[in-house]
Amino acid sequence: MLTAVRKALAAAGVVEKTAPEQVVERLEELGLLDGWSSGSRRLLAVAAHLGYGVGTGMALGLLRREREDPTTEAAVGAALGILSWGVGWTSLLPLLGVHQTPWEQRSPRGAVLPIVDHAVYGTVWGLLNRTLRSKDD
Repeated sequence: MLTAVRKALAAAGVVEKTAPEQVVERLEELGLLDGWSSGSRRLLAVAAHLGYGVGTGMALGLLRREREDPTTEAAVGAALGILSWGVGWTSLLPLLGVHQTPWEQRSPRGAVLPIVDHAVYGTVWGLLNRTLRSKDD
């Protein structure tokens, strides 16, 4: 879901590249992808995106043990999605040299849009998590 939101924003010219695409670019700068075809690099970016999404979804599942009404699950999911943004964008990605921390961004757009798309990701995750959990859990 997050991939689709980011791709739509990129197509609209609102954002340039997704974080996994930026990570792949950083690996290229470091010479770690020398000899890789452009198709392999795109596949790596897709795998990174899916890995991030699935890994984050699993972590959120461990944090969210209860099943409540859809509005509550959407709100909790959005909050957890923003939490995942905070972990990645304030520590992991800057440490990898992918981009600056949000407070060092030149434009508010550089910090605000990732928060919004992570909130959307979390909302969808919360509703899917509620749907997939049995009522007895």
